[in-house]
Amino acid sequence: MPVEKTWSASGHSPHGAEDLCEAGKELYARALSGGRVGVEEAVGTPCLMDFGLLQPVVTDLRWLEPVPPAVALHRLLRDVERRIFDERHREARLAETFESLMRLDGPRTAPAESPTITAIDGLQRINLAIAETMADATQELLAIQPHNGRNHTSVQESLGRDQAFLDRGGRIRTIYQHTLRHSPAVVARYEHLNGDAEVRTLNEVIERLLIIDRTVAFIPASRDRTVAVEIRLPALVDYLVMVFDRLWHMAVPMYPKAVQQPSVNGITPRQRAIAALLIEGHTDTAIAERLGMNVRTVRVHIAKLAATLGSESRAQLGYLIGRSGILEAERRQER
Repeated sequence: MPVEKTWSASGHSPHGAEDLCEAGKELYARALSGGRVGVEEAVGTPCLMDFGLLQPVVTDLRWLEPVPPAVALHRLLRDVERRIFDERHREARLAETFESLMRLDGPRTAPAESPTITAIDGLQRINLAIAETMADATQELLAIQPHNGRNHTSVQESLGRDQAFLDRGGRIRTIYQHTLRHSPAVVARYEHLNGDAEVRTLNEVIERLLIIDRTVAFIPASRDRTVAVEIRLPALVDYLVMVFDRLWHMAVPMYPKAVQQPSVNGITPRQRAIAALLIEGHTDTAIAERLGMNVRTVRVHIAKLAATLGSESRAQLGYLIGRSGILEAERRQER
């Protein structure tokens, strides 16, 4: 389905689906409200048919019915994705064609490989890019993996890839949130890996980060992690390595030898982390998101914290947290 067409016969100005004309928007909205519009009404807006927003009623061709917006959007995005794939395939073929020609031209004019920052769209392509980079890696994988509700299958799917890396003599260091210290899927993953793999945890971590052999890094470029950025710029990769090393220094060992965090005056480490965010004025939902917990669990911990400190209200709880000294204990432990 083309993104842009010319409708000279109808006098309709050409435009893309992302710039739907006002007449098209109005007619499509009317079709959605009424369930259908007459074919004659759509003569002046052929874009609605071409973009798949209206389709003929099979039982009566005098009418057009609207395609649900979610369905139409999915089709249009799929077409965009297909074009991107085709362009990338064309890019690969061009590189392959000119590679042999550049060899004939000799090293005199062959350009040096340039450091790059590349956007990768789609989970499948992201995983493929990571797998291809890991296949050539031999030294070290640094990973930060925030909680995102992944199931056992998705947590385990990279097990073979990482084991092959360890078998080549590589080293893996991973940082998770404290909430995953007892996750069956995470624990099982590292129990199955053989080699130099080490895991630590923190209350809060930054977004997902992979650094491979300290030369290539992958970070998310969208909140749903369906778009990623592949970084091969040495200065930026070195900066991300420094960020990882700082977090690794503050993190608590989990595997292969776990270090248990102590309670302070009957208040658990998780409750101290929640207390720190409460003092900063965060909502229960924001606290849950930052600590990788669900809101119900956060509220249970807040209730226990209030009972331990003898608080009778949310406002009083903040005051009692400040007086208790538990946040100073949390800061000392992180240092």
